[in-house]
Amino acid sequence: MGDFRARFRRRSCVPLARSRCDSHARQVHENQTGRQLTLRHHDHMAVVVELGGTLRSYSVGERQVLHGFGADDRITGGRGQILVPWPNRISGGRYRWDGEDLQLPLSEPEHGNAIHGLLRWTSWQVTESDGHRAVLRSTLWPQPGYPFHLRVHVEYAVGDRGLEVAVTAWNRGDSTAPYGVGQHPYLTVGTATVDEVLLTVPAETWLSTDDRGLPVAEEPVAGTPYDFRTARAIGREQLDTPFGSLVRDAHGRTSVRLAHPTGERGVDLWLGEGADYLQIYTGDTLAEPERRRAIAVEPMSCPPNAFASGTSVVALEPGDRHTMRWGITPWGQ
Repeated sequence: MGDFRARFRRRSCVPLARSRCDSHARQVHENQTGRQLTLRHHDHMAVVVELGGTLRSYSVGERQVLHGFGADDRITGGRGQILVPWPNRISGGRYRWDGEDLQLPLSEPEHGNAIHGLLRWTSWQVTESDGHRAVLRSTLWPQPGYPFHLRVHVEYAVGDRGLEVAVTAWNRGDSTAPYGVGQHPYLTVGTATVDEVLLTVPAETWLSTDDRGLPVAEEPVAGTPYDFRTARAIGREQLDTPFGSLVRDAHGRTSVRLAHPTGERGVDLWLGEGADYLQIYTGDTLAEPERRRAIAVEPMSCPPNAFASGTSVVALEPGDRHTMRWGITPWGQ
C-alpha cells in the first residue's frame, strides 16, 4: 500500500502534465462565482453571476456605477446578492408562523442573528440569456427553520433607462409561507469615499436599531441626522439604517439619489412594486480598503426582523407569487 501511494503521488502531476494541472488550478480560481453573464445595451454593461444570481458589476462606458467585485474575486459584504426569503436580520433566528416555533441557522453568529436569507451561496440556473437580458432560477427546498417550498426567478435587463431587476417567488408548496425579499447593491459616483456624496432619501421615517442591527422603533426623520429628504453630503455620518414610509412619484416609484459633489453626475436607485423599505449602509464595518468606499442602497419588501415582528411579512399562499422590482438609472457625465 505504501509503495502504491508513493507512485500515485509521484505521477499525479508529472512535468509533462504541469501545464494541464496549472490550467486546472487557474480555472478553479477564476470560477469562484460560477458562470459570468455579460449584458450589454449600447455603452451600458452589467455582469451577473451564477452564484446566488448575484449582480457583480454595472458600468456605463468607462464609468463604474456599481462598486461590485472582480471576476476572480469572492463575494464579500453581501455585494449584489439576492436576499430570499427574508432580507436583513432575524433576532436569534427565531420566529413563530402558523402556530409553530421555528429556528433558523445563525448566519451572523457574532450578533446571534440569521441574516439575508438562504439562497446567497447556492447555484442559480441560467434559463434565458439574450445579450441585454438574463433570467436565472433557483429552488428553495423545505429545510429546518424554513419548511416551505419556493421557486425563485430573477430577471436582469439593461436598456436606455439603465438596469432593471425583478425578483419573483412562487410558493410551490401546500402551506402558506412567510416571505420577504431584498437585494444588496453598492453604488458609487466616483468619489474616494462616501463622505463627499450628496445623498437624497425620500423617506418619512427611519428605524432606530440596537447594537445587533435590530429595529427598536420607527420614528419620523424630521429633525434627526437621518433626514435626507433634501440632498446633503453624507459627511461623517455612519449609516446602517432602515427607512420606511417611502415617498413615491406618479409612477409609484421611490428614487434614492447619489450625486457627485460637483452635481454633474450621479445615479438613482429606484424602488417599485414590492419594495416598501430600504436600507442605507455606508460600509463602516467593512475591512480596508473597502470601508466607506461605496454606499449600499438595499431595496427590501419588509424591515429587519420582520419574521419575528410580523411587520410587512408576505403570507405567500400555495400557488401565489410575489415580485419586487427595482433598478438603477445613471445620469450626467
